[in-house]
Amino acid sequence: MTDHEISETRLDEKMQQRHRIRTAGHADQPATAAGSTREPWDFTGLHYPTSVVVRPVSGNADSVLGSTGESHKPPGMQTAAYLKDLFDLSGKTAVIIGGTGELCGTMAVGLARAGAEVVLGGRIAEKAEKRLAEIESYGGKGYFVPVDVTSRESLHALLETVLERSGQVDILINGAGTNSPTPFLEIPEEEYQRILDTNLSAVFRACQVFGQYFVDETRPASIINLGSISGLNPLSRVFTYSASKAAVHNLTRILAREWADKDIRVNTLVPGFFPAEQNRKLLFKDDGSPTERAQQILDHTPMARFGKDEELVGAVLFLAARGASSFVTGSDIVVDGGFLSQTI
Repeated sequence: MTDHEISETRLDEKMQQRHRIRTAGHADQPATAAGSTREPWDFTGLHYPTSVVVRPVSGNADSVLGSTGESHKPPGMQTAAYLKDLFDLSGKTAVIIGGTGELCGTMAVGLARAGAEVVLGGRIAEKAEKRLAEIESYGGKGYFVPVDVTSRESLHALLETVLERSGQVDILINGAGTNSPTPFLEIPEEEYQRILDTNLSAVFRACQVFGQYFVDETRPASIINLGSISGLNPLSRVFTYSASKAAVHNLTRILAREWADKDIRVNTLVPGFFPAEQNRKLLFKDDGSPTERAQQILDHTPMARFGKDEELVGAVLFLAARGASSFVTGSDIVVDGGFLSQTI
């Protein structure tokens, strides 16, 4: 045997010693040589199995050393069925107060596309018609009911109409709101009361009216109140609005605590800066460029842009669907591009 052949033989022996097969069950278990009759080692009270399985990197997935011939192919993923279990709203009825507005109207479309029958509560029927046409284009169902959120009688009429037409209510969204940039020392009493009545008292009334129905009927439900980042960190130039939204956040937590044992979940959806009807003039100049205040907002937002209406839909579906959020109540779900996470 030549020196070269001797070297090759010794190298083969070393490789055979090093090439050991680990027993299936734990990555940290010391290797056991193939064919060894040694008992598996026991570390920290854990006894490892003796069956040895080698899974090939490629090729036939059923190639198993020491197996009984059983197939190890994973079952096919049932993604669509899984997501349906989590987020399907078929057979549910959602009442969206403020549903004729831009943000809540987009939420209504999302709920309808997830299977819910949606009821747009608002003041202007023409706005509702456009949303309902969009909903129908996706094969969804919905209708409009006029409502004055400052009137308890009007809210009772809304509930009664929905029960007559749909037979039930499962989801309530309180999204009506108003605002004003009046400097603090110049805010008149009338303006202050009007903003509080629309932003806070309307939520209080609707939660009483619909909450009584949920409690009396022992009906599991989801109430989603629209809050604001100014309700968490007060913003300048929207004093009454910030105060009213802070109270909405607090009211939401109170009701979440009160009704948790009745399977009535109450949460706050917190949009960041989304251009909409009531703030568009404050954010953009006539030529479409951002105002000074809008630029300050963008500079404070890590994503450096405003939100898009449809970017609220995922959070709404999560809160509305019992399959996805059955243990979520009293929470603030913030959708703001990172605005609240920014300091300096």
